[in-house]
Parts: sequence; C-alpha cells; structure tokens
Amino acid sequence: MRTVLKCCVSTALVCVLASLVHKQSAAAQGGPIAIRAARLIDGKSETVVNDAVVLVENDKITAVGPGLKISPDSKVIDLGDATLLPGFIDAHTHLLSEMDGTNLTLQDVEMLRIVATQSTAQRALLGAKLGREDLEAGITTVRDLGNSGVNGDVALRDAINHGWLLGPRIVAATRALAAQGGQFGPLTPQAQPIIEQEYVTIHGPESARQAVRQALYDGANCIKVIVNGSPANVTLDEMKAIVDEAHTAGVKVAAHAIGEKATRIAAEAGADSIEHAYIVPDHVLKMMAEKHIFLVPTDGTLQTFEDMTFGARQPSAEEKSRTEKEFQPFIERSRDRLRRARKMGVPIASGSDMYLTMPKQNRGQASLLVFEAYAEAGMTPMEIIQAATRNGAELLGMLDRIGTLEAGKLADIIAVPGDPLKGVKALERAKFVMKGGAVIKNEK
Repeated sequence: MRTVLKCCVSTALVCVLASLVHKQSAAAQGGPIAIRAARLIDGKSETVVNDAVVLVENDKITAVGPGLKISPDSKVIDLGDATLLPGFIDAHTHLLSEMDGTNLTLQDVEMLRIVATQSTAQRALLGAKLGREDLEAGITTVRDLGNSGVNGDVALRDAINHGWLLGPRIVAATRALAAQGGQFGPLTPQAQPIIEQEYVTIHGPESARQAVRQALYDGANCIKVIVNGSPANVTLDEMKAIVDEAHTAGVKVAAHAIGEKATRIAAEAGADSIEHAYIVPDHVLKMMAEKHIFLVPTDGTLQTFEDMTFGARQPSAEEKSRTEKEFQPFIERSRDRLRRARKMGVPIASGSDMYLTMPKQNRGQASLLVFEAYAEAGMTPMEIIQAATRNGAELLGMLDRIGTLEAGKLADIIAVPGDPLKGVKALERAKFVMKGGAVIKNEK
C-alpha cells in the first residue's frame, strides 16, 4: 500500500512539474514582451543605459535601448528601480554533487562516499533540484565540469533541453580525464574500480586522444582534465594530445591545475581555461595572457569558509579564530594571484566550484558568493559582471548567442534591485529571471 501511494504521489508530482515546464515554455512562444527598468548593463560596454527597455519576441531579443517605443500589442514588464543584466554564466560548477561540509580537508573521502552510495540516476535528480536553484538565482547557463557520475550531466542537460524540467543551459564535460587515481588518492586494488565511475584514466598520449573521442561520443560539450591529481599528474605530451584532439573537434578544454608545474603544462598545451590556479607563477600568467587562456578563479571569502565549516551552528570565538588562521593564508594567496592575473591582462571568467550544502543559501545563492571574493581581490563591480556574462560566454564558445544584451541574442535577462555598481551584493538578489524568452521568476 505504501509503495502504491508513493507511486501515485510521484506520478502526480511529475505531472505538476511537466505542467509548469509546459507553461514556462509556452510563455516564450507568446506575443512580444517589453521589459522596462531604471537602468541596464549590457555586459559588453562600460556604459549604463538609463530608462532602459529590452524588447523580446519568442526566445530572442529584438531591440535594446533607452526609452524605446513599445508596440501596443506588447506585454509590458515594468521592474521599476532595478538593473537589467544578461543572465549569469557559472563557468565552473558541479550540479550533480553536493557535500555536507563535514570533510572540507578530506574532500576525496567525501567524494568517495558520494560515488559509493549514490547512483548516477540519483545524482541527476539532485542536479535537477540544484539546477532549478541556480536558474532562479539568475544563473541561466553553466559549465558542469565533472563529478557527475557516468554521463549524468549529459542526461540532465538533455532533459532541460527537451523541456522536461526547468534549469540552466548546461555545457557538459562528462567524466574528467585524469592520471591514475583521479582525485581520490591511494585506494586498495579492490576499491580502484570505483575510480572509473568519476574519472577516465589515461595512459599516454594515444590513450588521451581516445579518451577525448569517447567523451565526445558520450555527449560532451567540453573536455575537463585533472592535470594534477592525487597522486599522479597528466604529462605535457598527454595534455597536448588532449587539446589537439578536442580542438580538432571544435571543443574546448578546461584544465584543473594548481602550482607551477601543472599550470605550466596546461598553458603550454593551449588549454582554453585553467581552473582554480590558486598557486601560479607570473611566467605562466604571462603565457595565459599571450594565448588568451582564461583563468576561472573559484574563490571564497572568509565568511564562506566559516559557513562551510560550521554550518548553521554558531562557532565559539576560539573556533572562529582557529578557522581564520587556517583559511586566511589561502585566501590571501588567492587574492594575490587574481590581482596579478588582472594586472597582466589574463581574461577572467566567473566560476563558483560550488559543491557544498550551505546553511543560509541554496545552491544558486551560494554560487553567487564568489562575486564577493572577487570584489575583495579588487575587481570592480563592472569587471565582475563582465566576468559572469560576456567573458563566460566567450569561454564557452557561445558569445554569438548569450552573454550580452543585444538584438539577435537569446533572451537570457535578469534584473537585480537598485544599482549593482554601488555594491556587488545586489547581484545576489535577482528578482526577475528570463531564460530564452520564458519568464522563470518575477518578484515584481
């Protein structure tokens, strides 16, 4: 009886969700829409447009400008004292993975737990929830970089594209390519088969090429490589083979790399982005600037690390002091490398690398906290907006479709209260979200 009841409830829930998705999709196919707000930042210029209007028809923007004439048959959405922006792009996330924060210093152990106890199907369903939270926070496109089981990110991407559920546009990487062990560290021979649930192990340049071909066959939109894993590293020859094979197929490569050797290998091989790079020397940053290799700085504030560590519990003064001593040197190194990268002209794209349960925010809200970390490193609000819009779209190879508010682009439009150039916290409070012409959220 209980099983039958569960099935009935599940079926009813699926029907409700399908109905909601259908209504949202239908909204994108209706008549013209005019969105009006006090100001607009288009993502490509430094200029703020006042008395802004964006005209939308079906899934595309048809016009953008101040005080545009609105046709009588248009539905008008007046957002008042708000700022219109392109939908945010999170260039580094993991929608099919959520850790509880209890093992911040033992992340490989926590990932092992997830892989050993959650099927790819379960993780894809979790991704549906987390993706919805991202979208409602104003993140309309993500690049999901592994930790998704065996092609779970592809399944989630396709479900969203088919209109089965609401979520951000997903650029999927399938399983990351890595040397022996991936990021799991040493495992017993009996436990080692679990590695292939999360990583594709490569054995030399030809093996690396075959791994890229397999990823593309599995549906990858990009290739993720763990250059420095635990304990083994990808070699320069392997990395060059990966980049060559991917670029031949018109697909970009994201390289997880930290430290002089790993970041140098990624840059010399011509990866399209280097993820994290918490430790990176100036000569590698210079190479990145010359080759237009994006840095995706997945940074956090001290408050973020405290929330990750203590959850909803209020820490004692002694605990707060100990946490500050533990994380502050890492934070300062991260700030320093971001300042050096900006000074040397390295392109920056925003990426959260959010994979934790946060006590005060859902996944989407927590993913936007990275903006505060960028601000602490000296990035201006306008630079942060461009890193999360235009730059992200360029990195993903989608600048012809998303990333800026201009005629002909997909109508990925969000609105935040007030003027975000006066403080980046405003970017964390999207009150209006449109993806591809469909209104997802309108608190006004």
